[in-house]
Amino acid sequence: MRRTAMSSAIRQEGNVQRVPTHQILAEDIKALGVEQVFGLMSDDTAVFATALDSSGVRFYGARHENNAIAMAEGFASATGKLGIAVIGRGPATANSLHGATYANRTGSKVLIIYGEAAAAAGAANTMGPDYKSFNATGVLGAAGIRVFAASSPGTARAALADAAGTAMQGGLAALLLPTSVQLADMEITAGVPAPTPRPPRAAPVAPRPQAIAAAASLLQQSRKPLIIAGVGAHRAGAKAAIEALAERIGALMVTTVRAKDMFRGHPGDLGIIGSFSHSAGRRLIDQADCVLVFGASLNLLTMSFGHALPKVPLIHVDAVRGNIGRWQAADLAVVGDARLAAEALLEALPAGSNAERPFHAEATRRFLADFDPAKDFQPANTPRTLDHRSLGVALDRLLPQQRNLVYDAGNFLGIVPYLSVPNPGHFKFTSDFASIGMGFGTALGVARGRPDETTVLVVGDGGFLMTMGELETVVREDLPLVIVLMNDCAYGAELHFLKLRNLPVAKSVFPDVDFAPIAEAFGFRAATVRTLDELQSLASLLAKPDGPVFLDCKLNAAVAAPFMSEVHEHETRQR
Repeated sequence: MRRTAMSSAIRQEGNVQRVPTHQILAEDIKALGVEQVFGLMSDDTAVFATALDSSGVRFYGARHENNAIAMAEGFASATGKLGIAVIGRGPATANSLHGATYANRTGSKVLIIYGEAAAAAGAANTMGPDYKSFNATGVLGAAGIRVFAASSPGTARAALADAAGTAMQGGLAALLLPTSVQLADMEITAGVPAPTPRPPRAAPVAPRPQAIAAAASLLQQSRKPLIIAGVGAHRAGAKAAIEALAERIGALMVTTVRAKDMFRGHPGDLGIIGSFSHSAGRRLIDQADCVLVFGASLNLLTMSFGHALPKVPLIHVDAVRGNIGRWQAADLAVVGDARLAAEALLEALPAGSNAERPFHAEATRRFLADFDPAKDFQPANTPRTLDHRSLGVALDRLLPQQRNLVYDAGNFLGIVPYLSVPNPGHFKFTSDFASIGMGFGTALGVARGRPDETTVLVVGDGGFLMTMGELETVVREDLPLVIVLMNDCAYGAELHFLKLRNLPVAKSVFPDVDFAPIAEAFGFRAATVRTLDELQSLASLLAKPDGPVFLDCKLNAAVAAPFMSEVHEHETRQR
C-alpha cells in the first residue's frame, strides 16, 4: 500500500497496522481510479481533503458548495467516470442542497462526501452548543438522496465502497464522515483486501420479439414516419442503427434538445423537436402519420406543452418501463435498449418496406438542404444590443468546432438552436432542477474532464451574478473556459413572464454593469460585445482560445425565447 508524507502516524503491531482512517479512505478513493475530487474545504473535511491531495488525488476547490458539486457532476457527465465532491457539515451541507438536488436528477455518477459531527462521547454534559448541528441524514433523505454513514473506523471502508458503488451505477450518493471517525486509527491486517464497490448495471436489455413485431406492423402501414431520438438513444450508441432504420422505412429524424445534433449533417435531420424547433422541422413534423420514439421522455419542452406532434400512432421505446407513457400517452410500448430495438426493427422490416416514401422524395430533401435556420427569424439587433439568435449564428461560425457547450438557464436559451456541437455528448443543459446558477460549476467540471477541447459556458447575467466568484476558480485551477455572458440586464425569463401578463417589470431589471473589466481583474482576456462587428473583431481569439476568455454580450431584452409564450399559453389554459 502506497504511503505518503502523512504516514508518520502509522503504527505497526505484528501483521496489523494502525493507520488514520482519513488516510486509508483517501487511498481507497485513489484505488478506484479517481485522479481528482472537487470541493470546498471546511474544518471538518480539511484533514481528509489534504490526505486526498497528498495521495495524488488532486483537490479542485470551488468558491461555493453548490458549484463544487456541479463541478463533480460536470466532470462525471463529460467523462463517464465517478465525480466526487468533498463538502463540509452543517452550514456547508445546507449550502450544497441546491447542487446536490440538481446532481441527483442528472443521472451522472456523483459521490458527495460530507463532513459530519463527531460521534457523541456519551457524556451527559458537553461544551456545546454545536452551532453546526444539522440533520444531514434527514434533510438529504427528504431530498431523495441515498445516504450512507460511517459510524466507526471499522465500518468506514465498507460505507465508502457502498456509496461509491451506488454512485457508479448512475445516481448520486452521499457519504457522511464524522470527524471522530476520520481522525481515529483504523486497524489494517496484512493481506486483507479493501471492500470494493458493487459492479455496474447489467448489460442492455433486448426488446421482446412480440413488441418488435407489433411495432414493425404499425410502421409498415405508415407513409410518413417520424423518428424522435432522445439522449437515451445517444447514450445507447443507437445513432447508426436509427439512421439505417430511417432509410429503410422512409422516415425523417428529429431529436430532443438534450440529444441535439445527434443526426447533424444527415439529409433527413429536422433538428430539435418542440420548444427549440425551427419552421422547416415543424412543417414536416405536422405531416407525420406515425411517430417512433427512442430513449426520450417526451417532457413538456419536447412536446411544446402538447402541441409538438400531430395526433397519430406513437411507438415509445425505452430501456425503463416506467418511462414509457410517463408524460405523453404511448399507443405501443417497446421495453428495451434503444440500439438493440432499432437493430431488431431493421431485421423485422424487409428491404423495400414503405415503397412509397414521400419524406425521402427529392423535393423534401432539397427543401431541407436549402433551409437556413439563420433566416428563420427577423434579427432584432440594435446599435447597442444584440439579438441572441444572431449572436448564436455568429458564435457558431467563430468558435472552435470541437467544443463543449454548457448552458445555464434563462430566456437566453433561445440561442440553443443556432449553436451546434459535434454530438449530444458535447451539449449540457443544467436546468434539471428548473433553476439558474448551476451552469458555472458544471462548466468547470466539463473543462477539467476534457482539457484538450474548448468548453463554452453560456450563462445569463442573473445566474452569473449568483456564481461570479468562480471566476477566480477558473484562473487558480487553470481550467480552460470561454464564458459567453448573455447580458440582457434582467432576469430575462421573469421579465417576459411579467410582460405577457401586463404586469410591471421593474423588479426584474438590473443596471447595465460592465463585467469585462471585472473578469480581466481575475486574469481573463475579456471584451464587451454590443454589435456583430465587435464580435467579428474577436475572431482570432475565439478560433483558438489561449487561456480563459470572457465575453460580456449585451442583449436586446425585448427578444423572448419561443418557450416563454408556450409557458404563458399553457398556464392560461390551466386556469
